[in-house]
Amino acid sequence: MKIIGIGLNKTGTKTLKAYLLRMGFKHHSYDLDLFNHYRKNNFSHIFDVMEDMESFEDWPWPLMYKEIDRKFPDAKFILTIRKSPKIWYRSLCKMAVRMGPLSKFEKYIYGFSMPHGKKKEHIDFYKKHNEEVREYFKDRPEKLLELRFGEGNEAKKLANFLNVPEVSLENDHRNKSPKVYDGENLFLAHINRIKYQTIWYAKRYFKKWV
Repeated sequence: MKIIGIGLNKTGTKTLKAYLLRMGFKHHSYDLDLFNHYRKNNFSHIFDVMEDMESFEDWPWPLMYKEIDRKFPDAKFILTIRKSPKIWYRSLCKMAVRMGPLSKFEKYIYGFSMPHGKKKEHIDFYKKHNEEVREYFKDRPEKLLELRFGEGNEAKKLANFLNVPEVSLENDHRNKSPKVYDGENLFLAHINRIKYQTIWYAKRYFKKWV
């Protein structure tokens, strides 16, 4: 059985990963090389890599759930979501401020390397992806679990869905973002990005020499 996390990034994918690892699954997270194979429609190589693993999340997996479903009929899928599309979008904005232009994955997927000022386009993509996943699995509810971390019962839901013992984590929010600018203004986003990264590198340099 393959277990595929097909929620978009910033929907709790790292928390899902932590649960799957704690459950003992051989896990494969995001992979730039496989993402490039996905862009070239080279699914055979991706499937070869998947043969030796059991669970997956992040890119490219949410983009190819239909192909995975056809290749691995016993696969189960987990759609992680946020409390609202706006909260997801703000989280994506904060990530871009911390990391800078998101050119490796997000530029290709969403059409923009920086989400600021493109709220409608990103939220439309988020809604469309979730709706298409639900529609695709609507006649096979045993194949899909929709999960929103923070509700308090996600560990039990996940264990029941996968038919494994329930596990717990010390901190369910594995990728909590620090407080950074999460507004929509692109200029302010870049200003705050420079500020954030300058402070981050300064702290790293200071720790190195202390």
